[in-house]
Amino acid sequence: MSTKLSLANLGAISATAAIPAYQRGDLKAGIVHFGIGNFHRAHQAVYLDDLFNTGRDRDWALIGAGVTAYDGAMRDKLKGQDYLTTVVEQDVGKSAARVTGAMIDFLDPADRGAIIEKLADPSIRIVSMTITEGGYFINPASGKFDPEHPAIVADAKNPSDPKTVFGIILASLKLRRDRGIVPFTVMSCDNIPGNGHVTEHAVVGLARLADDTAFGEWIANNVSFPNSMVDRITPATGAREISHCDETFGIADAWPVYCEEFKQWVMEDKFTAGRPALEDVGVTFVDDVAPFELMKIRILNGGHATIAYPGALLDIHFVHETMEDPDIRGFLAKLEKTEIIPCVPPVPNTDIQDYFKLIERRFANPKIGDTVARLAQDGSNRQPKFILPSTSDRLAKGQDVQGLALVSALWCRYFEGKSDSGKTIEFNDASAGRLHEAAMKSREDPLAFLELKDIFGDVGTSPIFQKRFAEALASLHSRGTRATLKAYIDGNLA
Repeated sequence: MSTKLSLANLGAISATAAIPAYQRGDLKAGIVHFGIGNFHRAHQAVYLDDLFNTGRDRDWALIGAGVTAYDGAMRDKLKGQDYLTTVVEQDVGKSAARVTGAMIDFLDPADRGAIIEKLADPSIRIVSMTITEGGYFINPASGKFDPEHPAIVADAKNPSDPKTVFGIILASLKLRRDRGIVPFTVMSCDNIPGNGHVTEHAVVGLARLADDTAFGEWIANNVSFPNSMVDRITPATGAREISHCDETFGIADAWPVYCEEFKQWVMEDKFTAGRPALEDVGVTFVDDVAPFELMKIRILNGGHATIAYPGALLDIHFVHETMEDPDIRGFLAKLEKTEIIPCVPPVPNTDIQDYFKLIERRFANPKIGDTVARLAQDGSNRQPKFILPSTSDRLAKGQDVQGLALVSALWCRYFEGKSDSGKTIEFNDASAGRLHEAAMKSREDPLAFLELKDIFGDVGTSPIFQKRFAEALASLHSRGTRATLKAYIDGNLA
């Protein structure tokens, strides 16, 4: 018989899972976090839970926030279990559950006024976010803030009734400035190169777009936007995870989080109103995050993109199963070692070859249950951040991009909508319609897909890239995915 997750039931739950070593009443809010998804609850919330368990900094508890229907649904689930979360860490030969209690409230997404007022509360000293790569209103080709996005234009025209996270942040910072309250730090926890800079550009750009240049300058001069690198493989939750949590640990959790044992957080120490002592629980504070961030985004996130599309085209469901496939694993290894890793600059106190070996082990972890479908989603935002920068770097040096062009060709082939066996592929991408249209045109004109200039930018006009892309796509159409991967590995693709 399972036990419903709640504060009242923690005693019973402690028989099968670790529980907080602190009382909920001991915590006071210091952080409002937008985007209470699985990654946040497996990462930032876990680090804070670890810190509170040491007896430190219990005035830095989390309050959840959001602006979407998903956020409202998550709020309902977590409110029903006192904002507790079961986090199940899994590795080969290990499956351990813990209950985290770092979140003490979750603001109603429908009440934007209440969210703005809470952010203006002096006790809130950090506003953090995991809103996915697509939530930053970035032009994919330029990598810069897009002031013409309809949601941004709408908030600029009506700053007193914002609908976006950045509009809410802007409105609350204005209240703090007018009330003489020290501004909070805005801390991105998303997998975006220079995530702090990107966040600053969005907030300041929105202020300037609203014809408030002076306020934009005030933000630029007074608000901190630290860059960070975050890492923990965290699959989506589904019936499988909910059932496993119930059957294995006896915990009835409406939305448990499953993740790998490994986690990492590297961050700049730039905070306007203080911060929790996260270095005591494993966070690394550095002067420059960029080397760590670039290594992770190119090798890990780029690696995920590399295996996702051949996995989908070969009807493979789980990520670890792609690593059991010798052709996909061989493709990943050759591409990383010959094209991606050579573009990664040295990282302090890190052997990059050893880092890639770690990534291979993490991808191959059979306990995680991460899916190929999750890796393949949102490619229109992920490809320009995780794959095309390596392609651009190599092209700038006049180097070959056969493997990277094959990744892009596999993405194109994926968006034709059928796997090699004829199985229908379910897309999960805001740009799915135009990607599918361009992919179908590429069956006759291989370069039609590269005409998505907002995604490919200058890379799509490179004669070297065009040649390699066309060769790879032709092989995928004539020989299929597996034979194309083998040809690449053997050096016989062209």
